[in-house]
Order: sequence, then C-alpha cells, then structure tokens
Amino acid sequence: MAEGVKPRVKVPKSAAAGEAITIKTLISHKMESGQRKDKEGKPIPRSIINRFTCEFNGQNVVDVVLAPAISTNPYFEFQAKVPEAGEFTFTWYDDDGSVYTAKEKIAIS
Repeated sequence: MAEGVKPRVKVPKSAAAGEAITIKTLISHKMESGQRKDKEGKPIPRSIINRFTCEFNGQNVVDVVLAPAISTNPYFEFQAKVPEAGEFTFTWYDDDGSVYTAKEKIAIS
C-alpha cells in the first residue's frame, strides 16, 4: 500500500430526482511511472492508480483505466443524473493491489 494515499470526494447533499449533479474527486498519490531511477541508479518501481470507478446504488456511473502518464494526485470531475436517493461508491485501484474507497450519500429534495 502506498503511503499517504487519501481519497476525497465532493457530492451535493441533495438534488432533485433526475437532476444532473457535478461530482469532484481527488486522490493524493505520488504516481510513480517506473521510468525514473533513484540516487543509486536503480529503477523506482511503478506505482500508479490504474483504475477509477464510481457506482450509484450498485450501478456503474464511471469506469476509467489510467496509464503511467497520468499526473500525481489524479482529479476527476464529471456529471451524473440522480434518479433517487442513494449512495455513491468511489473506488481507486493501485498497481500494488491496494484498493481505496470512499462513499457519499445523496438525498432527494
């Protein structure tokens, strides 16, 4: 597990049924490409978030596969329609097998 990894998400507390809302996510992660070398000239192992998913009440909203060229601390902003009250589940997958998850509920107003 990479050190200092912290997922953050911003979802409105409520929305009207059928409304499109803006969701913002950020995960603190160094994102090492595997191309650089340390002070002794040894390759620094690749360590990137290679996939990001978002589900709403168990249904897929976003599924993104990331490549080594992705920047440090990947940020995603996207819109999703909210048909009913429920919970968003955000998941980031790391090369080392670690999985980071955040959940946010939304109410219908």
